[in-house]
Amino acid sequence: MNIGRNALYFEDYVLSIQYFNQVIQSKPYMAEPYFFRAIAKFYLDDYQGAEEDCSLALERNPFLSRVYQLRGDARQNVGKYEEAIVDYKKSLETSPNDKFILINIGISSIETKDYEQAEEILNKLVETNPNYTEAFLVRGSMYTNKGDTVKALENFGQAIENDKYFAQAYSMRGILYYSQEEFDKAIADFDEAITLDPLQTGNFINRGLARYVKNDLRGAMDDYDKAISFDEYNIVARFNRGILRSQVGDYNRSIEDFDIVIQQEPDNYMAYYNRALDKKETKDFDGAIADLGIVLDAHPDFSYGYYTRAEVKRQKNDATGADADYKLGKEKDREFSANFDQHKEKEEKEGKEPKTRKESDKNIENFDRLMVADNKDTEQNKYTSRNRGKIQNKMIEIKPLNRFVLSYYEEQNEVKGFVFFSPIVENINNQRLLRRKIKITNSEAALTQLQIDDHFLSISEISGEIAGKQQNSPLYFARGLDYMLVQDFTSAINDLNTAIRIDPNFALPYFELAVVYTKQMEASNYSSPENASTIERKFNEAAKSLEKKDKASATDSKDATLDIVDIVLKNYAKAIELAPDFVYAYYNRAEIRFTQKDYRAAILDYNEAIRRDPSFAQAYFNRGLARFYIKDSERALDDMRKAGEMGIVEAYSIIKRMGN
Repeated sequence: MNIGRNALYFEDYVLSIQYFNQVIQSKPYMAEPYFFRAIAKFYLDDYQGAEEDCSLALERNPFLSRVYQLRGDARQNVGKYEEAIVDYKKSLETSPNDKFILINIGISSIETKDYEQAEEILNKLVETNPNYTEAFLVRGSMYTNKGDTVKALENFGQAIENDKYFAQAYSMRGILYYSQEEFDKAIADFDEAITLDPLQTGNFINRGLARYVKNDLRGAMDDYDKAISFDEYNIVARFNRGILRSQVGDYNRSIEDFDIVIQQEPDNYMAYYNRALDKKETKDFDGAIADLGIVLDAHPDFSYGYYTRAEVKRQKNDATGADADYKLGKEKDREFSANFDQHKEKEEKEGKEPKTRKESDKNIENFDRLMVADNKDTEQNKYTSRNRGKIQNKMIEIKPLNRFVLSYYEEQNEVKGFVFFSPIVENINNQRLLRRKIKITNSEAALTQLQIDDHFLSISEISGEIAGKQQNSPLYFARGLDYMLVQDFTSAINDLNTAIRIDPNFALPYFELAVVYTKQMEASNYSSPENASTIERKFNEAAKSLEKKDKASATDSKDATLDIVDIVLKNYAKAIELAPDFVYAYYNRAEIRFTQKDYRAAILDYNEAIRRDPSFAQAYFNRGLARFYIKDSERALDDMRKAGEMGIVEAYSIIKRMGN
């Protein structure tokens, strides 16, 4: 159970499930392993599996309030809003003022259009938590859905007043301004949202729309280019750029955009129709007819489709086919005269009305309208956090960047372009003392099932070698890494200590031992019963909302933590003594001193790391934060600018916030 919860804390969800499976197999009457397995499944987006495991946990213990909450979360994510509300209300019985439960009831009530209940719950939430920014955003959404734009704007404004650096608030207010045709105000809000959160594609898409209706085609095109540069397969950006390219006569590249839209959404008939129009312009008549055939098979009453195909066939000199399609189009118009009147009315208003539609609008009649990014693109972090590899909190949290570890794996991140190097790590790889190549990284990756199996096999094989040979430090070091990767920290610590005892001059085990002790300390603090309920919380404060322990246990925990901190610092000091140019040891030791609020000592370590490696971007960023804490703002901003220049995207948000 403890190792499984360690894996859960470090977001190794697949691995954690394996451990909880073992517990369930041994003691199937226990409720907790089902609950923790449900958490892992939830973060892997297996919402049905999470719901089923929660139900199994409640069969064994119907008094676990947090299980009702997690099951409500799972049900909400699959659209079972009414059932989710029942679960949330059950959880509310033991935690009547829990803001996460209240906001989820509000969100689910909005989805079921029970605005009266939503308003009652959200009013209570705002009264009890006046500084809870998300509460105002959700209440603003509720008023938007009700059509009360005045109150919606008031709530979005209050959210911004509470936290003027919360990009999502500007995004949502910008969408509302856009719907009111106050395009300058919308653009200003999208500008601010993009400044605070430059990786959110929805803001570029919607700013592009506002620019489009103001006839700023160049600006709109630039926004769609940027959105696609972040997300190559973004359907909304691709579709809208395809429309714009078609309007300016760039038909071939417009076709390329619609190709990708159709590749991602094979049933996107608007994309087929627009691609057919482009193919007609490029004289690809057969391709146009094929696309129109797909559209008309799905929408046999779409008169425009018949007229367009008639025109294409006429250009192919197929007069008979053209006449037949034209007659079909006229027949559809006669059958649906109201539809014909709508076409005519649309043509009359075309120059006045913004040609936009929601992404969820699949009406083929709106084929030529640009798409607005639905709220899912700009509000995603309101609904659910994400597992490793998926950004779960777009609002930049002011905290140091991750520590470095020795590992075989590194998370693949298209934004990150750093390559970390160390001569002593390269030396051990060149000597082939370990079974696989290790790397130094601060982006740990969760293991796949195959990797998990491979490391358990490796542990078994190394154990056999250790039993049959004289003591060998690299073997214990290698097995210690294996144990660390499967989150068995106690065994990892034992092996790393043995590696050090055999070879006291081997620097890397000291470094990794400090890392593992730190991981164990974090997981232990998390895994206490008082703190375990927080992992299923889905909102921005999830990492900050740990419940306070009672005074006695808090004192014991503090003493134990201080002991581990001392061990960690001593191990980093020994690694530095043996390898004084190993900059990652200085960096990690600075992190420990930072968390202990000894900012000046942390700065000294960052200084040493930067002196030895002037291109160490992460050290500049963290040193900048430490300097902010000691009020050395000018040099802190210099560090942030340097970090941003070197590719740390988060630095720019910090610069804006701290610069003011």
